[in-house]
Amino acid sequence: MTHHTGPWTEVDLLAIDLEGSGPQDPAGEAILEIALVPIRHGAPDLDRAFSSLINPERKITRGLWTSPGITNAVLEHAPTFDEVAPKIIELVAGAWLVGHNVRVDWRLLNKALPAAEPVGLVDTLRLAKHRRPELKKGHGLQAWVERLDLTDTITQAAQSSQPHRALWDAVATATVLEAFMRDQSANDADFDALLTIAGLDLDGNPHPTKPADQQSLWDSF
Repeated sequence: MTHHTGPWTEVDLLAIDLEGSGPQDPAGEAILEIALVPIRHGAPDLDRAFSSLINPERKITRGLWTSPGITNAVLEHAPTFDEVAPKIIELVAGAWLVGHNVRVDWRLLNKALPAAEPVGLVDTLRLAKHRRPELKKGHGLQAWVERLDLTDTITQAAQSSQPHRALWDAVATATVLEAFMRDQSANDADFDALLTIAGLDLDGNPHPTKPADQQSLWDSF
């Protein structure tokens, strides 16, 4: 994976969240909703964000994992995946996808749309576990939103959405990343330092570990 010097805020980052029919779907997991939120100067850029429900062109069986408000009646009037694919390809091209457990979202998107070509992945779940390694659980996105007292900020930014829906969760991911990075030293706010901790290639492999003698303030949150 290529090294990138310079502040993380100057890199083309794109927060992603997908809502699907679940891996239990006997017909194969379908993407039911997608949100892509550019991160500009370290903050979510809602003016350039894209989010949409997606009509799977078949009935889905609702389960405990199904996101609130996503029903067959609602999906029937949504665009199909083929209709939104060009916009997804446009936004993803050349960007670093940022997600909470981003491998799950990327695996589903890559399977449905191989033509979408990001540069790599940044996983805020890996970042969270690095920042608070003593926490053996409670690293879910919602848990971190509450821990960092970000609920009102995210709800105000994503007014048309709600928790566990694609736009809200993508904005939450971008906002959590900003909160994690806000108080870092100049060295630790370098994008390559972020990749060392939270970066993945498109096969899901971690970024190469930084040299052992490189000092870091990441361990004190």
